[in-house]
Amino acid sequence: MSSPEAKTPKRVLITGGTGSFGKTMLRDLLEHGIEEVRVLSRDEEKQDTLRSELRDERVRFYIGDIRDRAAVDRAIQGVDSVFHAAALKQVPSCEFFPNEAVLTNVVGSENVIQSAIKSEVRSIVCLSTDKAVFPVNAMGMTKALMEKTAQAAARTIGRNGDTIISVVRYGNVMYSRGSAIPLFVRQIKSGKSITVTEPTMTRFLMPLRYSVALVHHAFRHANQGDLFIKKAPASTIADLVTALKELFEVPDHPVEVIGWRHAEKLYETLASAQELGSSEDMGDYYRIMLDMRDLNYKPYFSEGEAETKRHEDYHSHNTEQLDVAGVKELLLTLPEVQAELAGLADAR
Repeated sequence: MSSPEAKTPKRVLITGGTGSFGKTMLRDLLEHGIEEVRVLSRDEEKQDTLRSELRDERVRFYIGDIRDRAAVDRAIQGVDSVFHAAALKQVPSCEFFPNEAVLTNVVGSENVIQSAIKSEVRSIVCLSTDKAVFPVNAMGMTKALMEKTAQAAARTIGRNGDTIISVVRYGNVMYSRGSAIPLFVRQIKSGKSITVTEPTMTRFLMPLRYSVALVHHAFRHANQGDLFIKKAPASTIADLVTALKELFEVPDHPVEVIGWRHAEKLYETLASAQELGSSEDMGDYYRIMLDMRDLNYKPYFSEGEAETKRHEDYHSHNTEQLDVAGVKELLLTLPEVQAELAGLADAR
């Protein structure tokens, strides 16, 4: 049975609602006639900018940090759905300040989840990342713990709980704040060398609109504790750079290989083989079902699975690989890239 039903939410809270995902999700909800959207974030300046851009009385802004349970409780009271996007997401900053990542991504997420349960919110969808699978950096580790925190809460309240808790996991969001594509575009426009860590690295490529569609999919189809993954193509960093150089008509723009950053991977994994063994292929998505066993140690330590399905990890090396032409085609669907190219044409 799929819960919740295909009932449209009336009042929604977006944590981290002034970030790349949060703003896109907010605008999508407003376009679909939502009654009220609440934004909880700690950045007063970004809230003021967004308020001025939208000028929509359906949006209510709450200043607060998800680390503060009281602030979360105030914002969540009376909503029926929560999209939890607030997080520390930058790999280097989390490496140097791992405790800050723990406080926001783990403790803060626990606050949001428990507040949702207490307020009998109908559905909460928590956003995760491919870096949570086989994590090698603090950001990925804390996101993995966020997933475990959500799943533990789902397991505790059970299938018949009032609140459906689910997680979505996706790879690189193209043109999101702090990501490689806007950096490369800035370097092209300023005449500086494009700085690449390792050209053979592969990364999933997903437009922001697909992450919004993934969250809607989770809201419509989630059973207790489900984790949803959006299948996505990938490319090498070298092909991504070549595609951008061709789009901006600078084929000879210099590229500088600067070496690996802190805790980077050659490729990212969206689902492990073990997870795929308990998954449902939903076409564009995977649903990974929650292991609902309780703290009975016998199933964990003296019994194994009678049958196991054999899979391989789903990662950016073995997903659909886009060539330069394919990357260009995908880039041209991004409003930000279209705007940059239009500005370039006007300047000429």
